[in-house]
Amino acid sequence: MGIQIAPSILSADFANLERDIIAASNADWLHVDVMDGHFVPNMTLGLPVLERLAQVSPLPVDAHLMITNPELWAPRYAEAGAASVTFHLEACDDPVALARTLRSMHTRASVALKPATPLGAIIEHLHEFDMVLIMTVEPGFGGQAFMPETMPKVRALREAANRTGAQVWIEVDGGISEATVAEVVDAGADVLVAGSAVYGAGNPHASIAALRAQAEGVHHH
Repeated sequence: MGIQIAPSILSADFANLERDIIAASNADWLHVDVMDGHFVPNMTLGLPVLERLAQVSPLPVDAHLMITNPELWAPRYAEAGAASVTFHLEACDDPVALARTLRSMHTRASVALKPATPLGAIIEHLHEFDMVLIMTVEPGFGGQAFMPETMPKVRALREAANRTGAQVWIEVDGGISEATVAEVVDAGADVLVAGSAVYGAGNPHASIAALRAQAEGVHHH
């Protein structure tokens, strides 16, 4: 599988979401950041908005739930049309049980880790997840600077996946741009979330194509 690009609508125009989603239709996933003002110090959008976006999006939706109580909410986002649901390890008592619930709903199950959160027990259970998201900034706000100190975690995850044969995607989110693509792909990432890099320059289609070209240039997994 090649590198996948997932534009984050956190950097899109919230008054023109459908326009901005369609402008990014040459990507692979639509990354929708759900924040509750509790797990992270920001609020973005919730269930009714995501449900409508999933209906109009030409791309499958990955709901990134930066919220508390994902046991309650994650299945509801699956029902609302998210093709992949990403919940945070820090907010969850039993990530394996929640992943199994999501998979039983025919949704891709993904677990996310903040920059300071160690891989911990999930490394022993990679086959239970379809994707692991390594945050490369502190979650909460778009436009932050990439944290290179998160790369050893991506490498360790890639090595564990290779060692165990787990078919798990590794996603990175935060400060991803043409300047940082080579570093994350070299470390083993294969799904790249990009917000400002896609929507900040005025031509999402061209920005996605440029990120993809950059990524494919270093892709060797």
